[in-house]
Amino acid sequence: MIKKMKLMKDQRGLTLIELLAVVVILGIIAAIAVPSIGGIIENSKQNAAVANGEMLASAARLYASAGGNTTTIDKTELKTYLESGINDPWTKTAVADDNWTVTFTNNVPTISITYSKGSVAGAAGNVTYTGPTT
Repeated sequence: MIKKMKLMKDQRGLTLIELLAVVVILGIIAAIAVPSIGGIIENSKQNAAVANGEMLASAARLYASAGGNTTTIDKTELKTYLESGINDPWTKTAVADDNWTVTFTNNVPTISITYSKGSVAGAAGNVTYTGPTT
């Protein structure tokens, strides 16, 4: 028992230098990680914009296959084929009807959506994002 008390008495905490080294290492890790996380978030928003475009192209194909007019698109009817509206990934608000278009060429839909930070355009399976580079 006396031996245990003596061992506990001899133990000490971290020195100031050791603690300072740990804080510096954590600071370096944070300095590397924070900018990377910002880039990952921006890329995910761009991917969400492209996914919205793919979703609109799929809805347009369903609209056409159900007998929808491919010459004059009825956006109200076309939106019934969307599970949810088209949302801007940056502002998290609905995209106005005049900021997206669907046209058909040989029964193949081509879409275009304008967001607050860029746009997407293309046909199903080939929708691409165009916007500011960060």
